[in-house]
Amino acid sequence: MKLRKNIFLLIVFSLTTSRSEEIKLIGEEAFLVQQKMICGTTEKGKTRYGIWEGKAYSHVPGEKDRHLFNITGINVRQCITTTHEIRGRGFRSVSREIQIYLDPKSNEIIDQWKNPWTNEVISVFHVANDPVNMQSMRYEYDERGESTIEISAKKYDNTIASSTEIPLFYNNALGGNYQKYIGGMYHAMEIFNSFYNTQKLTNKNIKTIDQSFGGWTRIAQWLPWLEMGDKPGLMIFNASVFNTFEREEIPAKLIKIIKERYPNYLNPPPLNDQRPNETSWTVFKNHTDNNINQ
Repeated sequence: MKLRKNIFLLIVFSLTTSRSEEIKLIGEEAFLVQQKMICGTTEKGKTRYGIWEGKAYSHVPGEKDRHLFNITGINVRQCITTTHEIRGRGFRSVSREIQIYLDPKSNEIIDQWKNPWTNEVISVFHVANDPVNMQSMRYEYDERGESTIEISAKKYDNTIASSTEIPLFYNNALGGNYQKYIGGMYHAMEIFNSFYNTQKLTNKNIKTIDQSFGGWTRIAQWLPWLEMGDKPGLMIFNASVFNTFEREEIPAKLIKIIKERYPNYLNPPPLNDQRPNETSWTVFKNHTDNNINQ
């Protein structure tokens, strides 16, 4: 993964030394670019691996931030394609993903962790979310057959940079029915910065963009398995991202973890998957409820 990180750094360096151009894509071009950004291709059923490596920190008022974990993860996806008589071409991605917590010094997977605030030794609950799907088909045109898709991005010579911020604010799966009255909503922000080859992304005759690179940051509440209760503070995740269609490009450490613990996560869900999505919080709730009821 070191080579990929160096490539990512070269991309960032080239962006600082190249003339930037604000571009706006509309219509067919915007639709196909959006499809490639999400699926990596306009073709149906090609498995794509989104791999990330980074760190997780605590951010507590009045305290120095703590490096709690290293992290590594993978999202495994494929996309279904369709055609609607009014709405034109459409696509929908289906995926599953894991995120593994590693010791910040040894970088090895951990299953027990000593909470530095409570001194309690607790079980680590790694992320294993299945599925993580697009909720509905995304079409080229709206219900009236009109094109409304627009994409804005920065172009630096042969690289297109896309930034996306996703504010999250919804009912917490571990909360009750009165969250809007007394608080407790799940509140987070996800930030993605992605870099693509200009020609492969924007040329409609090129179906696949092969590799792409980026960064992912998440600012969120304490993970539930940390057992932090109402202690003030947040978690900050920051990672480099590498997307590929080649299974051989998955780091050996991650492949080993997947094969030993999560063998299903080398393949995406079926294209017709209609199951409700899972999050780290819903999976943890189901796990906790099952243990209580046993």
